[in-house]
Amino acid sequence: MKPLEGYLIIDFGQFLSGPSASLRLADLGARVIKIERPEGGDICRSLYTSNVVMNGDSSVFHAINRNKESFAADLKNPEDRDTIRTLLAKADIVMHNFRPGVMERLGFDYNSVRAIKPDVIYGEISGYGSEGEYKDRPGQDLLLQSLTGLTWLTGNADSGPVAMGLSIVDMLAGAHLAEGILACLYRKTVSGEGGLVQVSMLESAYDFQFETITTFMNDGGENPKRSKTSNANAYLGAPYGIYQTADGYLALAMGSIPVLGTLLECDALATYADAAVAFQKRDEIKGILGRHLQTNTTRKWLSVLEPADIWCADVLNWNQLFEHEGFKVLNMTQEVSMSDGYTYQTTRCPIRIDGELLTSGKGSPKLGQDNQNILNEFSL
Repeated sequence: MKPLEGYLIIDFGQFLSGPSASLRLADLGARVIKIERPEGGDICRSLYTSNVVMNGDSSVFHAINRNKESFAADLKNPEDRDTIRTLLAKADIVMHNFRPGVMERLGFDYNSVRAIKPDVIYGEISGYGSEGEYKDRPGQDLLLQSLTGLTWLTGNADSGPVAMGLSIVDMLAGAHLAEGILACLYRKTVSGEGGLVQVSMLESAYDFQFETITTFMNDGGENPKRSKTSNANAYLGAPYGIYQTADGYLALAMGSIPVLGTLLECDALATYADAAVAFQKRDEIKGILGRHLQTNTTRKWLSVLEPADIWCADVLNWNQLFEHEGFKVLNMTQEVSMSDGYTYQTTRCPIRIDGELLTSGKGSPKLGQDNQNILNEFSL
């Protein structure tokens, strides 16, 4: 039995942040009923990140909405709203990621839902919170990365602002919402009290940088400076970074410069014996190290560094990763099936409970596929 079995979640979320939270809770055993528009459904169904269309919908939708049910309802239609209100009376958790004011206009804000179900746990994600000049702006991942300083941490010194290659703020906000909901579920088992969980993408992006922002605030307010080459962390000295080799790339974490010099037979590194210069002269050191590492293969350098317990790694692409034993042993992928028999490969939940993997063979729902079953089950 999974930890959240028996809990019912009504999820109004769309795009990425809200559905990523309900996906995690579904993987933990909760039943998730996804409320979608009758025409087109969740906009993520047609939000293509590439030309990959799977069974009529985008690959992103399938990745983030597996293990859920779909109930199509027009929230502007009074009859459909009444149906949803009846369904909400059965819910343990209600969640959404609309802009501030949208759910109030529809009559499904926290106070309205609490009047229907007093002990409900209600979770919401906004882009910028409910106050301030940004509150009505679209909560889009790239825009949040740009506004919160994240783009000045990746890339080299001369690269300009560089965005991360993932919708990282969406995923962080979803994880934070799931955390808050789980905390309220625990409180509910103790006191019977529901609660309101509020997360903004803006705050999630700030929290993501807690280490670097703390350093900034206690370092005279000086903005982080990335190294000119092989930058991987603006606040860490050499050798921290990724370097090109004769046939690929090599990642190096923290380590003694003289020790590296000895192991790699790079005499030029021996002069940097003072630990302080690892940061002060990191561009100079990384330049020497980078040129030297190009003289041999990644495998050669790993064969020298790994036995000496130097923190290093190969830099794999996905084809290489999927063939790697370190990946295979984890069983991180699973095959899921949709109601029409369409199957696809995707990732599994990364959490283990009592040593067991949390997997589910249930794929993403077709738009409105569960309407009749839900109407019958809940006498709607």
